[in-house]
Amino acid sequence: MRRGLAIGLASGLLGAAAIVAVAQGLTAEDPQGAASAEIAGLSVLGEPVTREMVEQGAAIYAESCAACHGAKLGGQTDWRRRTEDGRMPAPPHDDSGHTWHHADRDLFTITKHGVGAVVPGYESDMPAFAGLLSDDEVKAVLAYIKTSWSERERGFQAEVSAGAESSP
Repeated sequence: MRRGLAIGLASGLLGAAAIVAVAQGLTAEDPQGAASAEIAGLSVLGEPVTREMVEQGAAIYAESCAACHGAKLGGQTDWRRRTEDGRMPAPPHDDSGHTWHHADRDLFTITKHGVGAVVPGYESDMPAFAGLLSDDEVKAVLAYIKTSWSERERGFQAEVSAGAESSP
């Protein structure tokens, strides 16, 4: 019990530190008042990403996602190997993972309704957040995650998302 409490408290503190770091980076403006480069050109499901959206997403991520996916989006140890129960550990959401390989629509659906909604029959420890998070809150979390990706990953993911939206 004490170990679980200690892990939970440590995760919460790391999550809070991540939120502060993101908020500080996103409040910087250039002399003309333009938004920081972290969010320039980013969108989620066609909606432009704002600083407020990212800040909200960072807070929700820290509360609802960091315990499994890591306060710094690094995922669980050995995330590419199945656990004893045959399930996959939580993957990282930063550049080292595969989140950026998926279209916005799929990421939204997985978060809202679970992995099985996109990959039928797939069993995962990740809960569905329908009823817990609103659509705007899910989009905010995805916006926050996208700020951790490099320009290369952002560009690739934007192309994948555009292709998925134009598919029948």
